[in-house]
Amino acid sequence: MGIVAGDAGRGGFFVLAAAGWLVASSAVASAQFFDGPAAPRPPGEVPTPPATGALPPPGPPSRGDRGGPPSGPTLQSLPPAPANPPQAPAQIAPTIPAGQAGLALTARFGREMPAITGGLIWRVYGGKPDQTGAFRLLKEDKGAAPVFALPPGGYVIHVGFGLASATKAVQLRVGETARELFEIPAGGLRIEGRVGDARIPAGQISFDVYKGSQFEPGDKRPIAQSVMTGDLVLMPEGTYHIVSNYGDANSVVRSDIRVQASKLTDATVTHRAAIITLKLVNEPGGEAIADTQWSVYTPAGDLIKESVGAFPRVILAEGDYRVVAHNQSARSQNGTFERDFKVITGVDGEIEVLTR
Repeated sequence: MGIVAGDAGRGGFFVLAAAGWLVASSAVASAQFFDGPAAPRPPGEVPTPPATGALPPPGPPSRGDRGGPPSGPTLQSLPPAPANPPQAPAQIAPTIPAGQAGLALTARFGREMPAITGGLIWRVYGGKPDQTGAFRLLKEDKGAAPVFALPPGGYVIHVGFGLASATKAVQLRVGETARELFEIPAGGLRIEGRVGDARIPAGQISFDVYKGSQFEPGDKRPIAQSVMTGDLVLMPEGTYHIVSNYGDANSVVRSDIRVQASKLTDATVTHRAAIITLKLVNEPGGEAIADTQWSVYTPAGDLIKESVGAFPRVILAEGDYRVVAHNQSARSQNGTFERDFKVITGVDGEIEVLTR
């Protein structure tokens, strides 16, 4: 299982330790249509610090290796929901050096919601941009309730929790400790795919997550891309839609889901598809001919998939198809052969194309 968070490619993320941040019971994905609250923004553009594995301040999602948002690091197991919601983390009163001020930070899932006890990344920036217009990163901490000692003055505080975040501007006075509570209404989303009652194995299916309902107009860009089965996506409370890609052909399903604060939503996407193996043979049940070029079409002539090999496997949505095989070593019919076939949900099998 992975936690989708970060700004590097799939292989370059930090690993978060297991913690009981999602304290409510698992919720079932539903097709409701609501808008989640927008994350607060700092009073200007806050730069991403150069350290790897850190979440950026609010703004457009970073793009990963595939030219899109990242998927995330791995986490071995999701901690069980505790019997009692966790209380706010205890904070030790800091010893403030002479001439400095204290800053104690905590976060919760929302008003009258439980405290967030792990998975947070805190950043303290200078209150004013430098000569280049960038806000300078001064402090960073991954604790649940960090306490900082800082010179008096103004600062911008940013906290990230997966894809959710919040920002505040604070003013610190000498000799005093300011206590700031951030509200991050966020929840978790975990997705799997099925064909009938059979779970689709990890590695054969991936998911892209988009903000808002699939029926809403406007340009849609994924906020999380290539999410794998079992990955845990931490995101702001609200409505999202999932694009589920089973294989790399035409088995694509779109679903709307609702993520609630402090809850884990387990979403199951059902595909109507099957795995088809293609073979070019001289006689029924014969040996497959190597180096064959394959093209799979719809009855209307739309190209679905191309491949080369003796036993290519393709995952196709339920329906009717025409396959064309080309192999120059088979001299009859100029080396081109074809046949029509039907795909039935959950019925994997071989399609033999005869050279005669």
